[in-house]
Amino acid sequence: MELTLTPRLAAVARLVHQAAHLADVGTDHAYLPVRLLLDGRIEYAIAADLREGPLSRARETAARYGVEGRISFRLCDGLSGVGREEADTVAIAGMGGETIAAILSAAPWTREGTRLLLQPMTSFPDLREWLQKNGYCILREHIVRERKRLYTIWETEGGQMPALSPGELWAGRQSDDPLRGAYLDMIAVKVNRALEGQRASGRQNEEQIAALAQVLTDIQAMRKEL
Repeated sequence: MELTLTPRLAAVARLVHQAAHLADVGTDHAYLPVRLLLDGRIEYAIAADLREGPLSRARETAARYGVEGRISFRLCDGLSGVGREEADTVAIAGMGGETIAAILSAAPWTREGTRLLLQPMTSFPDLREWLQKNGYCILREHIVRERKRLYTIWETEGGQMPALSPGELWAGRQSDDPLRGAYLDMIAVKVNRALEGQRASGRQNEEQIAALAQVLTDIQAMRKEL
């Protein structure tokens, strides 16, 4: 049976360089490394997961497609079971921003020549800010639509990232991605909800309200630039 990646994982796969040494963190079914092996994009991969259940499913997928001998399965927390010399590319997709930050914090070697493909599900502004403050630089953000939702994949490496405005912390830097307008609209809805929640709260935080209002102003300005 043909292994077809979801649009989100397919977008991550397209960013993996030919012959990369890939570590897929939170691999679950190992669809990403298996597809890349079948396509001849990579020759070997590490599939890491925190739980035995997902890792067992990963082994089953690899066996089904005949590539089990080309994947090293690691039961570990984040990158704790991966050596810095084993991977030049690390994919972390489908996790919360805080979890991604914790994984990278425990593996500072990822700042030194490692290509990171990050696809956070939550806490986008917090993760962008953490990367900026901890020696990482987002080179480019790619937007992909899967069903009715938009996701971003961040090409990231070690380095100094220019300061991000409040709006950029939420929505990333301006780009010519064809889905950029729709993504800005989606983020604006999230910010508006947060702003309305603050204003309706019995314990209004004026500083937080002002910060969110600035984010919304920045996003509206970016929308007009498109």
